[in-house]
Amino acid sequence: MVTAPLTASLPLIVLVGPTAVGKTGLAISLAQAVGGEIVGADSRQVYRQMNTGTAKPTPEQQRTVPHHMIDLVDPDETLSLAEYLDGAYAHIDAIHQRGGVPLLVGGTGQYITALIDGWSVPKAAPDAAFRAEMERLAAVHGRGVLAERLRNLDPDAETFVDMRNPRRVIRALEVIRATGKPFSAQRAKTPPPYRVLHYGLTMARERLYAQADQRVNAMIAQGFIDEVQQLLTHGYSADLPSMSALGYREIAAYVENRTSLDEAVQAIYSATHDFIRRQYTWFRKHNADAEWLDKDTLDFPAWLQTVQARLAHHPAGGDGDFSQGK
Repeated sequence: MVTAPLTASLPLIVLVGPTAVGKTGLAISLAQAVGGEIVGADSRQVYRQMNTGTAKPTPEQQRTVPHHMIDLVDPDETLSLAEYLDGAYAHIDAIHQRGGVPLLVGGTGQYITALIDGWSVPKAAPDAAFRAEMERLAAVHGRGVLAERLRNLDPDAETFVDMRNPRRVIRALEVIRATGKPFSAQRAKTPPPYRVLHYGLTMARERLYAQADQRVNAMIAQGFIDEVQQLLTHGYSADLPSMSALGYREIAAYVENRTSLDEAVQAIYSATHDFIRRQYTWFRKHNADAEWLDKDTLDFPAWLQTVQARLAHHPAGGDGDFSQGK
């Protein structure tokens, strides 16, 4: 069972938002102003050697503000939700002990929701044979067959499992198989004792799509093709779960002469827009209490004053002045 550290009403700034909206830049500016450190909440930035295509913070950005929970596993390894939570809680606790302000930042809604809600995540070991069997089933009959199987075994799982994400569905089925219990019955919640300052970053949808497309173009210019080529050369198959990150399989198809670069880029545009729509669906359901900030109209100095005031105001039992990272 994943357990949260026993901190005493210490602050946690949460910044969630869709891909390409500008979370990294805003988070770095905020962290610099409040004496913060960033705890990543991105399920693709945990992979080493996958930098350009995942929009991982650059070495310069990581020198500017400490970043945690990135570069944790190789592309052919896995990081379970339980392992993510254990690591994130440990870093948040360590940041508090150093007198800093932790900022939980990312677009992987499940990571963020699980952490701030205190999900108790079953630690059933991965079953490679079972996963391969489920993937073959989906390949033959479509992804919907996996979701239908999960609904039949555990109707309540749909309330928190993304049924359109085959990896999430297979993991739920895997846990049920290993434990003999409904996945939903193993998801008790014990919210950690953090004082959460919960923000979401957004912008007009068509503007966001255009910005996401521009970022794809920039990634290509910055060496995304070479990055994928190196991964393939090092023996990392395009079929690996890590390579389901936006753009990697599309660029792999180009590298292997199975499509043109223009077709690959157009496919990435489409996949990214679809991913953004799915992210917003999750945010509407699980981040309803966030204060949403429009990236295009945000008055950063005014918002910073609000954040600092909230950090300085702590309830009885809290300690420390976190408004200036003290």
